[in-house]
Amino acid sequence: MKDTTFMARRALLATALLAACAAPVGALAQPVNSARPIRLIVPLAAGSTVDAIARAAAPGFGRATGHAVVVENLAGAGGITGTAQLVKAPRDGMTLGMISSNHVINPGIYKSIPFDSLKDITPIAVLATVPLVLAVNPALPVKSVTELLAHAKAHPGSLNFGSAGNGSTLHLAGELLVSETGIAIKHVPYRGTGPLITDLIGGQVQLGFVSISQVAAQVKAGTLRALAVSTCQRSAALPDVPTLAEAGVPKYAFDAWVALIAPAGLPRGQVDGYAAAIAKAMASPEAHAAVVGQGLSLLSIGPDAAPAFFQAELLKHQKLVKQSGATLD
Repeated sequence: MKDTTFMARRALLATALLAACAAPVGALAQPVNSARPIRLIVPLAAGSTVDAIARAAAPGFGRATGHAVVVENLAGAGGITGTAQLVKAPRDGMTLGMISSNHVINPGIYKSIPFDSLKDITPIAVLATVPLVLAVNPALPVKSVTELLAHAKAHPGSLNFGSAGNGSTLHLAGELLVSETGIAIKHVPYRGTGPLITDLIGGQVQLGFVSISQVAAQVKAGTLRALAVSTCQRSAALPDVPTLAEAGVPKYAFDAWVALIAPAGLPRGQVDGYAAAIAKAMASPEAHAAVVGQGLSLLSIGPDAAPAFFQAELLKHQKLVKQSGATLD
């Protein structure tokens, strides 16, 4: 099952934006009142990675669709609060959402959520991926993933890995490493990435997965050591750092991602039109600068492949959450 899921996901990530996405933007079925703005819900805080991408893409998306785009932050409960409003919105194409991979993590970690993460949405496009880097404190006597695994196996339970909190993408990235290698390392949850990085530099935790953009400067300065990146391809921000697959964990691949969705039941004509419009918007200078600035890599998964991508990601994260034992009320 693991091999099938891994291969299926890698195939999806390699898929070009499908023919539906190439449909002319003019094919977008227009709502009754074309003067209405599109409400773009971001169920995360202002200043977050998803918010930055949404605001950078909004002008180009508006030009491509012929509608003003109003970005609205409705943060809370890891994205549940805002997404709950999205799924209840009219299915006229005038309310959309830009979400993170928390969307497929939440069903496993929260005891209940007020919607179905697959049935109550229409995936439009997966836009970008957030590469993570496995970083260690330089005092740890390892300079490669192979050395880290050997050290962990020789000293089981002696190493701590930090994350931004129980059930966070950083936590699950560590759980996948445990699953793929069998090492015994302890999880230390923090309230956010900032405190995690501080303690990682200070040596209170020895290793952790963090966004490349947040620690590239520390890696270059030598206050953290980068052993590998989490994605299947190397990052342009750290070109000399191998992938975990290259470094000795052949089936490892993990990333966070950003996607555009709508409420369930959006007509296919509108889905295709919006997919073409967001692809055009993501190619704009504004969006490109935001993607690079946030340390992201562009993806091109359109409406034909996006539902299967969401399904595969949901299954993968449910397994990792179960393995971690993490729960939230």
